[in-house]
Amino acid sequence: MWPIRNLGKETPIRSHFQGISHICFFRAFIALLAAPLVWDAYLLHHPDAFVQASPLTQPVAIDVLGTAVRDSSGAEWSDSLGDGFPDGARLESGADRENFTRWFTFLAETQYYVSTPAVRAEVQDCAALVRFAYRNALEPHSPSWRERAGLPFDPGFGEIASLHYPFGPLGEKLFRVQPGPLAPGDFEQGAFSEFADSATLLRYNTYPISRDLRGARPGDLLFFHQSVQHEPFHTMIFVGKSHYQPQGADWIVYHTGDLNGHRGEIREVRAGTLIEHPDLHWRPLLSNPNFIGVYRLEILR
Repeated sequence: MWPIRNLGKETPIRSHFQGISHICFFRAFIALLAAPLVWDAYLLHHPDAFVQASPLTQPVAIDVLGTAVRDSSGAEWSDSLGDGFPDGARLESGADRENFTRWFTFLAETQYYVSTPAVRAEVQDCAALVRFAYRNALEPHSPSWRERAGLPFDPGFGEIASLHYPFGPLGEKLFRVQPGPLAPGDFEQGAFSEFADSATLLRYNTYPISRDLRGARPGDLLFFHQSVQHEPFHTMIFVGKSHYQPQGADWIVYHTGDLNGHRGEIREVRAGTLIEHPDLHWRPLLSNPNFIGVYRLEILR
């Protein structure tokens, strides 16, 4: 080992190596400064490189609670809440959560007023309306998307910056369909799916807020359990202030599902009217045991 000091004087060998180290350090420093410029130049001529390299373009496997494992792209994801929903699939910024909520409620409510044949074919029950609005809220709202959506007007909402369907951590399989915290192999073994019925939305893709409707915020889901029905779980979307109605009241939109063997329909009702529903089983009240409560989507947690 070469001495760092030699009675206050540098040896010729130490002086020689010190000069080399200064040169190496200087070259490394210059390379560090130049790296972003080289990368920017590469992206300018290879615009697809970012999408191909992005950790958001591939699903990932997650270890036990609080411990992340790396996927093939080198990205790490975690399940800090142990609920099976990856932290990286949640919207962290307030602006993203607000934009998602606006698009989600607007798209769901729009289907009551105007809808395309493709949407009517897809949305045939209450959970399908949630899935449709959820997925399309996360899509980039390009001019071509807006044309396909057949929107009656441009709502002027901002875009979601952190997640762009289907290039998020979950790909096209947005909904958790199995219990338990995230574990290696979940994505390959069917723990996530494009499809989720009302019971699955309730159990694995939302979290409870209150059984008091006054605790609901726009974008929350209201869940009911009607044991006498063929499909006992039912959900409604709390819109809050309508994107269409001039009144200042809170509104709720939902799909009825099949009605006596006939195809159902999308309906919109004031929250105050639903509270006074003639069938007590559909009143969102603490006194109604069929009302499970107000739940919020995990993506907003």
